[in-house]
Amino acid sequence: MKQELQELLIQALQALISEGILESVPDNIRIDHSKDKSQGDFASNVAMVLSKQARCAPKDLAQKIVEKLTDATEIERVEVAGPGFINFFMSQGSNNQVLGDILAKGDQFGLSEFGKGQRILLEFVSANPTGPLHVGHGRGAAYGATVSNLLRAIGFEVDNEYYVNDAGRQMDILATSVYLRYCEVTVFPDNGYKGDYIFDIAKQVSNVERYDIAQDVCKDEKDGGDKEKHIDELIANCKRVLGSDYQKIFKLAIDSILSGIKIDLSEFGIEYQQWFSEQSLVDSGLSEKTVKALQKSGHIYEKEGALWFKTTDFGDDLDRVVVRDNGMHTYFASDIAYHLEKFNRGYDKVINIWGSDHHGYIARVKASISALGHNPEKLEILLVQFANLYRSGEKVAMSTRSGSFVTLEELRHEVGNDAARFFYVLRKSEQHMDFDLDLAKSKTNENPVFYIQYAHARIFSVLKQAKNMPIVEADLSLLTSNIEASLVKELNRYKDILQTSAVNYEPHILAYYLRDLAGEFHSYYNNSEFLVEDDVLRCTRLSLVQAVKQVIVNGLNVLGVSAPDSM
Repeated sequence: MKQELQELLIQALQALISEGILESVPDNIRIDHSKDKSQGDFASNVAMVLSKQARCAPKDLAQKIVEKLTDATEIERVEVAGPGFINFFMSQGSNNQVLGDILAKGDQFGLSEFGKGQRILLEFVSANPTGPLHVGHGRGAAYGATVSNLLRAIGFEVDNEYYVNDAGRQMDILATSVYLRYCEVTVFPDNGYKGDYIFDIAKQVSNVERYDIAQDVCKDEKDGGDKEKHIDELIANCKRVLGSDYQKIFKLAIDSILSGIKIDLSEFGIEYQQWFSEQSLVDSGLSEKTVKALQKSGHIYEKEGALWFKTTDFGDDLDRVVVRDNGMHTYFASDIAYHLEKFNRGYDKVINIWGSDHHGYIARVKASISALGHNPEKLEILLVQFANLYRSGEKVAMSTRSGSFVTLEELRHEVGNDAARFFYVLRKSEQHMDFDLDLAKSKTNENPVFYIQYAHARIFSVLKQAKNMPIVEADLSLLTSNIEASLVKELNRYKDILQTSAVNYEPHILAYYLRDLAGEFHSYYNNSEFLVEDDVLRCTRLSLVQAVKQVIVNGLNVLGVSAPDSM
């Protein structure tokens, strides 16, 4: 109906142009579903957009537009509201047309070709393989996967990618931590990885000599020393005394953790088209070539033996080191090379989903893209805040380095994949999130995912009971009650909700829509009888609830949540 309303508005505006009231018709006339049902089915702000051109108040212009609208059987009435909105109240017959569309298209209902022909690379999670995924990573995983589903639903071609940080200092700390546990040391470094999973990996080490690598290293922080220098000297000793066995432990540690991450994400319903290795940037020489290219273009200078990238030339607050004075490339250098590699693949848009603590990293990454001759506007960075867990009203304390944290696997086993996926996207990604474990596990209407799934199960039960009853052609004109009209209007909103959620990267819009739709259905269920003796009335009402069931299934599928037949 939106297209038809746009055409009617264009005709009205052209009539006002012929009278000299307006000069031109805007390229895009915005028509939105009304959020408040008392304000009609659709609303347009076109009068407010054109009031300056018409040299009159928006409300006066809106009235003139309404007077020029030609009669349409689909429109029951048109009203001017507020500062100049034009509200359209559609006939029930017009609204009811969506039921046939839903039932005909099935799981394809709501999909569009809005982004057809455009390719997007979406990178998300990309947690360092230094330990299992925790609940903070889970939020980024659920958000990224749902954004990917949303974009695909409106026609974009999306490739999901995980950047594996399998090179650098953190990996060396991991390998050294495993070796120390293998050696069963009694004093463990402050900066080592302390989780139980380190013991599990250490048990897999075999045929490696045990050495005391703590000899001749500086004091740790707990002894009044420098924990960073202490761990670096332990790493150096570990590499020196183990020789080739060091790489054996290094590979065992990364492979073990990365395997667990892949299984965890797969069981969480998340698929990646590519797992990109940071080490490949080193092995291919791309990291070094990228630094040389920046040097050649005059964007890098030397200071105190290190190489610095002049990111301040591109709006960053400080210049950044890309090669340390010991010749080692920084993580930033690898990141520059990685983004260059991404852009060279020819995607129309590159999207990164990062933790909110990476906010300060955005300017320098965009600076590197500009310096390498690419358009930084093609890179979009979405931030995700950490998730706090609450159990019995108490916040669950977590610390990744100390090993005191709740893993994603533990969360999934406690509340289930469905609740985890749904609760993770109930808030805007940039907002802090409190995850109530007790609510997520509850079988009550206060639990939104249970509330939605219960609506689906109720409909399935009704349709199952009606299975052997006579089937006749539905008469949609029989849907005359206010609650039926409200439910139909809610179904009409689905396609727009899907597109709005996708283009704004806001899955919570779809999540809340499904909760509202479920609420409308539960009200209908509690106040209506479906399996009536009148064959036509029964089949008509069953058509309506079947359409509700289909939209719930479609929406939950985008969110990565199941639609069980019974609860």
